[in-house]
Amino acid sequence: MIKVTSGEIILESRSGLEFENDGVLNPAVIKVDGVIHLFYRAVRKGNFSTIGYCQIKEGKVIYRADEPVLVPEYIYENHGMEDPRITFLDGRYYMLYTAYDGSNAVVAYAVSNDLKNWKKMGLITPQISYDEAEDIFRDSGVGEKYIYYEKVFRRDKNDKVHLWEKDAMLFPKKINGKYALIHRVLPGIQICYFDDFDQLNQEFWKNYLKDLGTYLVLDPKYNYENVYIGGGCVPIETDEGWLLIYHSVETDIKKGQIYHASAALLDLENPIKVIGGLPYPLFSPENDWEKNGVINNVVFPTATSIEGDELSIFYGAADKRIGVRKLTLSKLLNELKK
Repeated sequence: MIKVTSGEIILESRSGLEFENDGVLNPAVIKVDGVIHLFYRAVRKGNFSTIGYCQIKEGKVIYRADEPVLVPEYIYENHGMEDPRITFLDGRYYMLYTAYDGSNAVVAYAVSNDLKNWKKMGLITPQISYDEAEDIFRDSGVGEKYIYYEKVFRRDKNDKVHLWEKDAMLFPKKINGKYALIHRVLPGIQICYFDDFDQLNQEFWKNYLKDLGTYLVLDPKYNYENVYIGGGCVPIETDEGWLLIYHSVETDIKKGQIYHASAALLDLENPIKVIGGLPYPLFSPENDWEKNGVINNVVFPTATSIEGDELSIFYGAADKRIGVRKLTLSKLLNELKK
């Protein structure tokens, strides 16, 4: 078992600020010149989300904006901008986030050269109905567990609900000359390669879904992920492979759904090849503030930072607060290689 610290709260919502009066969670993190820039999902009553911002140095918040740094502007995000992830690639910062219109969750992105001025670039994942998507990937080698979610979303949402896309992030380097995108079509984690963002149109995604089974990275495997899994933190390049920290969801008879943090090691040249994974959660809800909140029993990892051999994992706790846990990176890699 990997020794992970018990967790500490690093950010809570502030009284008197309406834009985050229902919680702060699921941050993106990028470290520049010793300062951690943390972009977080700020939620106000009614589940409307914007992107808040703060700076952390030596474990302390040294600056925090009193208003959102990014807010909804378009119809596809008019109910919220959620769960950002940031990748620095080829001299540019890419923020991928979930755009939610009250019915559909899809992925959009914005770019920046300085982490201050962001330009929204639009949607990058498909806007096709679950019904149509299910017809497309029925013969794509993914199995009945993928088809099952069409019934779930049409029952819980409506017949026109789009293919549910969340938890997307870019690898921090191109792989074989192409952008590499981790994303999540329930219940697993997939990878998509492309040459340019303009390529990500409806036709591209329909062709991709026809062969979805070819792009599977991870599917639920263990008891602690018996519902589904999804991307978490931007993949970390190590000498041993790409370290992927992700989330796993379990259904417990007494507690209901429980969100865990998990880890896997992927091949550097071909990330679809899994070198190793943990047959147990990396960490689970243990503290009261992880067990009780807007949604109980949730640890939702979305970002990391490395200092020497220490890996810090930032996560949303019970959809209410932001926590951090730490572990020894080399020990985790050795465990994954087993």
